[in-house]
Amino acid sequence: MSTPVPPVASPPRALRWAVAGSVIVMIAAGGLFYYASNMASAKRQTNHDEVVVTIHPHSCEPNALTVPAGRASFRIVNRSDRAVEWEILDGVLVLEERENIAPGLSQVINANLLPGDYAITCGLLSNPRGTLHVTPTAASNAAAKARPSMVAFIGPLSEFRVYLNSQSNTLIKAVTALGQAIEAGDLSQAQALYVPARAAYQRLAPAAQRLAELDNAINARADYFDKREQDPGFVGFHRLEYALFQQRNLDGLTPVAQRLISDVTALKQQLLAQSLPPEQLVSVLVRNLNSLADVRAGSGEEERYSHTDLNGFAANLDATRKVVDLLRPLLSKSAAELLPTIDSAITAFDAELNGFKVKDGYASYDTVSPEQRKHITDKAKTLADALDGIDPALGLSGL
Repeated sequence: MSTPVPPVASPPRALRWAVAGSVIVMIAAGGLFYYASNMASAKRQTNHDEVVVTIHPHSCEPNALTVPAGRASFRIVNRSDRAVEWEILDGVLVLEERENIAPGLSQVINANLLPGDYAITCGLLSNPRGTLHVTPTAASNAAAKARPSMVAFIGPLSEFRVYLNSQSNTLIKAVTALGQAIEAGDLSQAQALYVPARAAYQRLAPAAQRLAELDNAINARADYFDKREQDPGFVGFHRLEYALFQQRNLDGLTPVAQRLISDVTALKQQLLAQSLPPEQLVSVLVRNLNSLADVRAGSGEEERYSHTDLNGFAANLDATRKVVDLLRPLLSKSAAELLPTIDSAITAFDAELNGFKVKDGYASYDTVSPEQRKHITDKAKTLADALDGIDPALGLSGL
């Protein structure tokens, strides 16, 4: 006689609900994955022209690029262990750059490129440079034919050369006085003279930053050298700043000061020798203000030893105000509606900085709160955005 098989008990209700819930979760997860995949695909499609460059500790990948003329976007990914910069160079001139790209992060550089061959830098100043080949397009050829008459810009460009000459003379005089104080072994006097010398440079910075080699010698931070502050290639203003305000020691500093005097003298010569196309007169200001907002105002990286950043910001604003005044007659005729927006942005940025004025200049930047720094960056960004409308209004965009 066979043993009766006991009836199979139906699973408990809780178990049935658990199984059903698992199926629902799997379906939902699949749906989310499908949605995310579509979003990623759409993003890739949107950014299909974005060129990705990865910076490694001692190289870039790729280090030879080819793009069509016109607007190009480069996503710079930092896989090194320090903040770095990436630049596009036309001979000795910087066309576009992105500074202080943090380790593990990426930033995008948008550039409007004419056909030709350019060099690209790669993180540390000692790293090998790469190449960028820009091929002509029908649009770039048409833009070249449609280039507006340069006659209207002769006056502003000539006056800007006068400004560069005057400010260069002020810079040379200030750096010479600083060097004399260092040579005399007077630390307190050298510290006092560093501030006006640095401000004199910042009034030239938008134009000076086009000159890659000289700007690196005069203005490069320690981050961009293999051995940082101890690297023999670390010279210029920030090497002096490091000795004056952090080490508080003048030993061996005289040769560095003498080198800086020589470099700022050469800077004057090159600024006056290099022609500045009218389409770069405003773009150098915009790049400088964006750097102020994205890097310098937020972190205080520029003057990390002396904390005199606000003096530099005010000097940058002086240069911006000068160029706007030079272009004001042209804008009054071609784009009068832009001027109130630009003037309002200048006034707002100036008022923000004036709030930090003290008896001898500006407050130390390490006393400025994160919220206050955010206000400064917002004002700088607003001004950069307002200035960005000038070139299209004057027929200079796309050149």
